[in-house]
Amino acid sequence: MIMGLTGGIASGKSTVSALFVAKGAALVDADVIAREVMLPGHPVLAAAAQAFGETILQPDGTLDRARLGEMVFRDPEALQTLNNLTHPAIRTEIKDRMYALDQEDPQRLVIVDIPLLYESQLDNLFDQIIVVYVPRRVQLARLMARSGMTLEQAENRLKSQMDIELKRRKADYVIDNSGDPVATERQVAGLWDRLGLS
Repeated sequence: MIMGLTGGIASGKSTVSALFVAKGAALVDADVIAREVMLPGHPVLAAAAQAFGETILQPDGTLDRARLGEMVFRDPEALQTLNNLTHPAIRTEIKDRMYALDQEDPQRLVIVDIPLLYESQLDNLFDQIIVVYVPRRVQLARLMARSGMTLEQAENRLKSQMDIELKRRKADYVIDNSGDPVATERQVAGLWDRLGLS
């Protein structure tokens, strides 16, 4: 069984993914794949450097994520350019990995964690989608606390994604991660049981 998992930035998708993995699920993490396609030597990083300039690279040839982030999160056109470069490669790798894991063990739950699942129109890949939810104010507070962003920078990040309330309405299942860790763990365990995975 393959399920998509998404949410907003700073909603705690990684925490929820880890809880599913601890129960026996396999994980395909789009963020990990997104980092892999931006490693030195990968054609996607080379294309990004050509599009945005060599200033997005550190002296050792690795990506300067902060510099690229500043460029794209204040300019929707630049963000679209970046997405056009990265998304096809990421999408192909996601599909390859999730289908391989499903073939390996069809009885095991495969969780595919994709932050921009709806924005990238990848919802058609999945029969069911889990949304990890926290209210927008919690997203902003967590984002500023963990990344040292200003309120304006954090709001720009949120504006680049679909509104969390809309994601929640589109979901087949919602894990509310705005409470304490025990409450989140209880919800994951409850969903695991409902899916007949015990």
